[in-house]
Amino acid sequence: MLRSYDIIIVGGGHAGCEAAMACGNLGMNVLLITHDMDRIAQMSCNPAIGGIAKGQIVREIDSLGGYMGIVTDFSSIQFRMLNRSKGPAMWSPRSQCDRILFSRKWRTILESNSNISFWQDSVEDLIIRDKSVHGVITKTGIEFFAKKVILTTGTFLNGLMHIGSVQIEGGRISEPASKGLSDKLQSLGFNVGRMKTGTPVRVDGRSVDFSQMEEQAGEDSFYKFSYLPDSGTTLNQRSCYITYTNSDVHSVINKGLSSSPMYDGTIQSTGPRYCPSIETKIVTFPDKSLHQLYLEPEGESTVEYYLNGFSSSLPSEIQFEALRLVPGLQNAKFFRAGYAIEYDYLDPQQLYHTLQSKLLNNLYLAGQINGTTGYEEAAAQGLIAGINASLNLKDQKLFKLDRDEAYIGVLIDDLVTKGVDEPYRMFTSRAEYRILLRQDDADVRLTPRGYSIGLVNKERYSLLQEKIRYRDEIINLINNISIKPEQVNPYLKSVNSSSLKQGVKLSSIVTRPHIKLKELGDIVEELDRFYSTIPGERFEEIIESAEILIKYSGYITRERKIADKLHRLENIYIKDKFDYSNIHTISTEGRQKLALIKPETIGQASRISGVSPADINVLLVLLGR
Repeated sequence: MLRSYDIIIVGGGHAGCEAAMACGNLGMNVLLITHDMDRIAQMSCNPAIGGIAKGQIVREIDSLGGYMGIVTDFSSIQFRMLNRSKGPAMWSPRSQCDRILFSRKWRTILESNSNISFWQDSVEDLIIRDKSVHGVITKTGIEFFAKKVILTTGTFLNGLMHIGSVQIEGGRISEPASKGLSDKLQSLGFNVGRMKTGTPVRVDGRSVDFSQMEEQAGEDSFYKFSYLPDSGTTLNQRSCYITYTNSDVHSVINKGLSSSPMYDGTIQSTGPRYCPSIETKIVTFPDKSLHQLYLEPEGESTVEYYLNGFSSSLPSEIQFEALRLVPGLQNAKFFRAGYAIEYDYLDPQQLYHTLQSKLLNNLYLAGQINGTTGYEEAAAQGLIAGINASLNLKDQKLFKLDRDEAYIGVLIDDLVTKGVDEPYRMFTSRAEYRILLRQDDADVRLTPRGYSIGLVNKERYSLLQEKIRYRDEIINLINNISIKPEQVNPYLKSVNSSSLKQGVKLSSIVTRPHIKLKELGDIVEELDRFYSTIPGERFEEIIESAEILIKYSGYITRERKIADKLHRLENIYIKDKFDYSNIHTISTEGRQKLALIKPETIGQASRISGVSPADINVLLVLLGR
């Protein structure tokens, strides 16, 4: 048995899987250690990928050469593009997945990489010499050595589950907690905190009266997650269903609050603000007479459903009593009760942007161990940690994404600069440059970056170049074709757009809100001829890409100028230039925060909570700026 590797990855969740593939594809000899090989990339909570801002992250992962988008497309049983009624900066892809196929596909992908080895075990200690990590020690007492270690432990560090007064140690149901590692890290100076998340009951679909619920079908469109043309699903598509709580449900929950660990003082840790338990909803919004619930299928053929919106740590009998008062669930049977889980996390402000620890050399952290919540946020961190651990071993320039380059850049900068006081979830509102970080152009933004480090292959890069070539040619045609009123007025009338009185450039028509570039091919012969040359499987994607650039070019240009102006602060490097404790013209809080985080640039320093604009001016003066 091989005992020494380039990189060891601890944890086989979404962060660990992306980290392992990134390292393996960059030529590293990798060991992935996980509790259970049958639960690789387990969807511990809801069986869905994507959503508001999260969908953009998955497209960014795919653009960089990651695999979450490919696996999602393969296992998809419903796809929807959220926020289509808003501008393209807000469009967010989301997919329901077959939970079992998702995990199985990930295992197949990992096992197909000859650079990745596996060990089924729990890691309880690190091998440390001279403030550097050199390997891990497992629960079975085996020592594995490595040049780099990436911890992606999810909710397993001292994990404790709650169902009423029942407490079960574990990282998720039927899986043991990871003991020892958290205490070791704390003894080494890591700031360890405690967080909480939860998951709802699982329902037997055979016992549900769907006629009392609102059906929510997926959409039949060209959209998917991966930019690769051959990515997609062959699975039967399934609907979700919407129902609501009511005053009777709320009465039962209120009656049970005294036995809820959320409200009897048992749980002291912080839960996710944006995915609250049903108990929290009832207490926080006592005036609301109902709350929306989603019944989501767990797979293509299973009868198991996930009840989104009803996370709970109430005693199981109270959960079931309340749910049988929900329309459609009067005769429901349940596979298991919902539960809350508490777990340890480490302060992400003790990390560099590469996700390497500031306290121990050779150690990287990714996923929920950094205080985040969500499969997508975890996978993104795993990818970046894997890339940087590998590039470091190759003595190559480390990889960092800026806030105007990717939601992944926003995510990591928020973590290491601002830290967390609750489970961090990505939203479009967290990004200053949303119009630059759209889901449609993640490949244009990031695939060249992935190609430059060797993670994106030549085939994918060529596909991107082809897309850009077709897109730019369409825009060039639109800007140069003139159109007469008699050609276009019948179409304009059909879409309730004002008629022309004289000829104009076609581009002035395309900028109108109700005009579809695709439909103009039926009117303009030159455009139709060019359309016929575009590969059919990519036609819709390329047309939409061109249309967005034409319609929103003014907004995009303006936001790009703002980003470039503020980017100057990111090029003023201050790492190791100051002893902040001796700069008394900076506020006390500012000195403390700067000393703790050790920002690399003025730009990062300006985003630290507690560092004022006046403090930044002091630093600029000291730099002679």
